[in-house]
Amino acid sequence: MKAIGIIPARYASSRLPGKALAEIAGRPMIEHVYRQATRATSLSGVWVATDDTRIRDAVLGFGGNVVLTRPEHPSGTDRIAEAARDLEADVVVNVQGDEPMLDPMEIDAVVAPFAGRPELVMTTIATPIKDPLDMEAPSAVKVVRDREGFALYFSRLPIPYYRSGSGGPHWKHIGLYAYRKEFLLRYPELEPTPLEQAEALEQLRALEHGYRIFVALTEHDSIGVDTVEDLERVRRLMES
Repeated sequence: MKAIGIIPARYASSRLPGKALAEIAGRPMIEHVYRQATRATSLSGVWVATDDTRIRDAVLGFGGNVVLTRPEHPSGTDRIAEAARDLEADVVVNVQGDEPMLDPMEIDAVVAPFAGRPELVMTTIATPIKDPLDMEAPSAVKVVRDREGFALYFSRLPIPYYRSGSGGPHWKHIGLYAYRKEFLLRYPELEPTPLEQAEALEQLRALEHGYRIFVALTEHDSIGVDTVEDLERVRRLMES
């Protein structure tokens, strides 16, 4: 089984424009993500998929692989689907371009379930919620699984709700996905769905169309850069 990683990166981020090129510890963020992804033992190659020549030039500048894609893609999944079309792979990992502190073991965790399980078309990962602030933060997506490890639902609200008040485990979704290549190429053709649009969570499209998402568990957490405050926090952590 051959797995590759593709990092979707666009310049026109709504909350933090140009964040892919934001400098962290002397290097652009996209370079940190790329180098972390190449450390994953499960990947045979890593590419950046972008529609911006500034990002393309930065990737070529540090010796990375890059695919220039069309500008009109509505999501990162659509972008990596275009990039993956001409790349040889059985499994494609969508590596988020705004997580410069990505642990390579997280990538290995989303790829591992595909081995010997041809029925799987899509996987992701989740980690136990340890910070109480994550329970209420809409930016920290929560997930619940069935007994076989497949996602029942993803939400920005705290789920599940423990009516007895006794509490229990809650799982934070980490936005890292892996797809069978043939399913990834079909994914952009799926019509957007009501729950996907209500929660602004693209993975709900797969569930609403009847596809199952296997959720592997990990103790590793990650820090996404969505705001200036996130960027400054990551800068402090990486520079220290």
